[in-house]
Amino acid sequence: MRIPSTGPLNNLVQGVQRQFTAGEQTPEEVREGLRVTLSELGKSMSAKADKNDDIDNSDLPQAIKDLLKMIRELRAQIVEKQAQIEAVMSDQSLDAETKRQQLEGLQSELASLNSALTAANANLIKLMRENDLSSQQMQTAATLAMG
Repeated sequence: MRIPSTGPLNNLVQGVQRQFTAGEQTPEEVREGLRVTLSELGKSMSAKADKNDDIDNSDLPQAIKDLLKMIRELRAQIVEKQAQIEAVMSDQSLDAETKRQQLEGLQSELASLNSALTAANANLIKLMRENDLSSQQMQTAATLAMG
């Protein structure tokens, strides 16, 4: 059995072909012999999907759910950027000019993220008013926005 393939799946295809032709295994046996590992990016994306289950399971309109997810992502990026700033500030191996340039860049990025978060929060309030949410839904949205 020969499967022509190019690109990132080529290694997987070749591995399956080797296993299949090596012992003429059944497709089920070949499948059992395959092992898949996630990259760090894949693991973090999977974790993010799990962290938004509370938003997905809420009774809010989809537009508000999407905005809440964006707010969470912005908050996470802000925390990450703040940690990067602290790391640069405490890095003794950097000369003063390099440190200053890196800090200016990171502070600019942090300011952009904070502006985006402010705009997203304003949009959330606007959407909550436009969708005539019940008081329970408004409370849920506010709780999810803070979490």
